[in-house]
Amino acid sequence: MGLLSIIRKIKRKEKEMRILMVGLDNSGKTTIVLKINGEDTSVISPTLGFNIKTISYQKYTLNIWDVGGQRTIRSYWRNYFEQTDGLVWVVDSSDLRRLDDCKMELDNLLKEERLSGASLLIFANKQDIKGALTPEEIAKVLNLENMDKTRHWKIVGCSAYTGEGLLEGFDWLVQDIASRIYMLD
Repeated sequence: MGLLSIIRKIKRKEKEMRILMVGLDNSGKTTIVLKINGEDTSVISPTLGFNIKTISYQKYTLNIWDVGGQRTIRSYWRNYFEQTDGLVWVVDSSDLRRLDDCKMELDNLLKEERLSGASLLIFANKQDIKGALTPEEIAKVLNLENMDKTRHWKIVGCSAYTGEGLLEGFDWLVQDIASRIYMLD
C-alpha cells in the first residue's frame, strides 16, 4: 500500500479537506477565514507567507491555507498546491484597476496540474462596496465560461465584512469536494 493511499484512507476517516485560499493582496482572504470561524475581523494586517486555520464545518474538518497575495509572494503559491481538495479564489470586486492582473493570476493557477482535480470557488468579495462589479460581471471579466469543462466551479458574491454569501460559498465547496472524495461513504 503506497503512502498516497494511506493518506487517502486517513483523510477519508477523519473527513478532512484541504482548502487553498488565494487571490491578489487586499482581496479579503484572511477576513473571510476569520469571519467564517466567528473570529474578530476588526484588525487585520497583510498576510506575509501563510496562515493555516482548522475549522469544523458541517461534519468535516477544513484545513484552510490562507496564502498572502502580494506580487512578491505569488511565486511561492506553488509550494502549497499538493493535496489540495478545494481552491478558493478571492476577487476584490471593487478594485477595477487590478481585474486584468486578477484574471492573469487565476489563469496561471488553473494551468497547474496539481490543482486540476480541485473544486474551484470564486468569491466576488466586497459586494457591500458601492460600484463593486456583480458576480456575473466578474465571471465575464475572468472568462469563466471558457474554463476547462471538467473543472467544478462556482462564483458567489460575498462580503467578508458583513459575512453575506460566505456560508453559501463554503456549503457549495464542501458538498462538491465531499461528492468527489467521500463518494463511498
